Amino acid sequence: MPHHLHFEQWVPFPLEHVFAFFSNPENLPRIMPAASSTRLIALNRMPAPPPPTGAAGDKAAGVGSTIVTSFRVFPLLPFRAQWIARITEFEWNHHFADVQDKGPFQRWHHRHEFRAETRDGVAGTLVRDTIDYEVGLGFLGAITNALFIRRQMQSTFARRQPNSSLKSAPC
Repeated sequence: MPHHLHFEQWVPFPLEHVFAFFSNPENLPRIMPAASSTRLIALNRMPAPPPPTGAAGDKAAGVGSTIVTSFRVFPLLPFRAQWIARITEFEWNHHFADVQDKGPFQRWHHRHEFRAETRDGVAGTLVRDTIDYEVGLGFLGAITNALFIRRQMQSTFARRQPNSSLKSAPC
């Protein structure tokens, strides 16, 4: 059964810096909940297209890049799972997308979109995440999604909103 989630967060930083931060897979452990103990295991970074003038992003992962991470499935237990993601779309300062090649889902597509936006007179960036996924496992997967997976993803993205990791990121 397919599922769809959509999250937005606004951060008071320039579009180019926010995009550079998120498009660098080395920052992934910084934006994940500490309880997941996410680790970057391997990175096969394919070059992104040449950046537009003024873009910062020599560490951006271009199309074809693969990212291997491990994380704790249940925060209080030592069991870890591996996740292999691949970048399938990339447009400087606009969006990039990844799919799961190996991991806990039957299907996973995550599109990250970025747009300059001013709020209350402060220039910043709107970050939009759209996730389409399938858990698999039929009825058991539907229950697992309803009880755990959807809640965990909502918690992960909600956690980013009030205290964005970008505040401590080098921009």
